[in-house]
Amino acid sequence: MVILNVILFLTFLFVLIKSADYAVRYSSRLAKIFRLSEFIVSFFIVAVISAFPEGTIAIISAFKGIPEFGLGALLGSNVADLALVFGIIALVSAKGVRVKSQILKKDFFYLALLLFPVLLGLDGHFSRIDGILLVLAGLFFFLTLSVESKMFRKKFNNLKKGSLWKNLALLILSLAFLTASANYTIKFGVDFANELHIPSILIGLTVVSIGTCLPELLFSIRAVKKNHDELALGDILGTVITDATILIGIIAIINPFYFNPIIIYVTGAAMFIAGLLTVLFITTGKVLTRREGILLLLFYILYLITEIVVNKLI
Repeated sequence: MVILNVILFLTFLFVLIKSADYAVRYSSRLAKIFRLSEFIVSFFIVAVISAFPEGTIAIISAFKGIPEFGLGALLGSNVADLALVFGIIALVSAKGVRVKSQILKKDFFYLALLLFPVLLGLDGHFSRIDGILLVLAGLFFFLTLSVESKMFRKKFNNLKKGSLWKNLALLILSLAFLTASANYTIKFGVDFANELHIPSILIGLTVVSIGTCLPELLFSIRAVKKNHDELALGDILGTVITDATILIGIIAIINPFYFNPIIIYVTGAAMFIAGLLTVLFITTGKVLTRREGILLLLFYILYLITEIVVNKLI
């Protein structure tokens, strides 16, 4: 039965990842049909869709009464995005990932937002008030960045209606598969964790979080290979902020919950440190070098070892 649960868990996780990949593809095509800027496509369209796997898991887990599983997936996914994904794309990029000043103007605000859910969760509880504050903080960040970037929708002509409706239909279909697969990923993930007497949150922190960051990784690798470094950067940073504020806020609003504060002490702290390292690296010469990418990967390995050791001691 354990083997069957593992196979079903990995199968639905794979469907979840592929569905998210297709959702990113069709949402990007829709954005290009309406001639949105590259930065808007990356930070607001692709980033939000990329957050759908862990976001869907988090929301469904909240409705199922196991919101801590979703919290683990969100925080763990952010650590993977900032350390694992950034580290890998720095290695595959020929000259490192180049960064424009548009995002760097918000580096302090960005770090403050990563620290916000950590501070709110130090007592091992997320209330509805905490959830509302997190959602408002995330929305405020996106709103101010939109206004200051001055990269709103451009005028478009010769819109291909057939292409519009086709991509819209395929996007909706992808999201439907994503939602269904997320539901079963949670079910079989929790089942096999229980059978092996492993804390289900450890599955969310490791296997699920790594799996759900694959859409960002694949998109970002394609972006840097085509010399669209800004797309790769915007996708990851936008996804991390969405996870850390809006999505954690939503699960707290749906189902306020208590959890072992060790999640915040270890995973939340790791998320903030990974964000701090990333910001420090990309502000030194505005390039994320291969050497810095290796350091981020080593940090991620250290984080995984810490999670496993701490969860065994609990």
